[in-house]
Amino acid sequence: MPAITVEDTLVLPRIPRPDAAVSTPRPVAEVITAHRQVEGGGFSVRRPFPGDLSFAEADPFLLLDHLGPQVNAPGEAKGAPWHPHRGFETVSYILDGEIAHHDTNGGGGVIGEGDTQWMTAGGGILHDELPTERMYRGGGPAHAVQLWVNLPARLKMTPPRYQSITRDALRLLTSDDGGALIRLIAGDVAGFTGPGVTHTPITYAHATLAPGAQISVPWNPAFSAFAYVLTGRGTAGAEGRPVESGQLVVFGPGDHLVVAAADRQAEPLDVLLLGGLPIREPIAHYGPFVMNTRSEILQAVDDFQAGRLGIVPADQLAPRNFA
Repeated sequence: MPAITVEDTLVLPRIPRPDAAVSTPRPVAEVITAHRQVEGGGFSVRRPFPGDLSFAEADPFLLLDHLGPQVNAPGEAKGAPWHPHRGFETVSYILDGEIAHHDTNGGGGVIGEGDTQWMTAGGGILHDELPTERMYRGGGPAHAVQLWVNLPARLKMTPPRYQSITRDALRLLTSDDGGALIRLIAGDVAGFTGPGVTHTPITYAHATLAPGAQISVPWNPAFSAFAYVLTGRGTAGAEGRPVESGQLVVFGPGDHLVVAAADRQAEPLDVLLLGGLPIREPIAHYGPFVMNTRSEILQAVDDFQAGRLGIVPADQLAPRNFA
């Protein structure tokens, strides 16, 4: 798993182990196994939520899709042609391979290994996400996740915004013993801040734990808290609940998260750590639109059909297999 790595984690700033006398580990409330879903132009993803986890339980998040890890043969890679969004943000994090993005707000570019694309759809936007010509024609590895972050009612119609967060911009940290590499994409962990600029207060990080390593990460008590296993096996919580690839851990209340990698495995444990301040507002949704009321959804559909969410450029109208 390329993403971004370092040869010696001991040179990185360390997250101190929480003081057990004043910090309570968050217990594991639930472990959910992601279901399979076909999306876009026909690619398969694992989706831990929505599904068994309700919108209220996932708040402030709406969706998490996990593509791969896989190796595509030449001509096999697929993407998501032009489609609309309104009312939330999409966060695409590429661990291996690359994709290209265009949108009707002028944002876009190639998102490579370790890069993150943060697109605020806000009041409305059209975009596509396709393999680059190099990845389509030559094939190769593909591993990526996309997170949808909800927006509160007052920001549902905020102007669209695009952030390109390169791998070199991530805040790299390690655990107190150097056994883990933590890539902080957005939010705060133990006083360290990630580069992502968020409308909704969240924390989002990717941690790689060597076999047998453990992390105890301070977590805002007001935030929800989740850990999604990308690859490998391990345990979650101080109680040591077993988890493996494709499973989402839902944590209960407390002050820090505990995750450990299994001792006897050839690969490290890779997990996403995510959570945020719950919005606690009504949710009305229809496909790529997430608003607060049914009437707002009907307005979004009408605006899309009338071209008010943007117009696909003429040179992009022909069907394409790659960007």
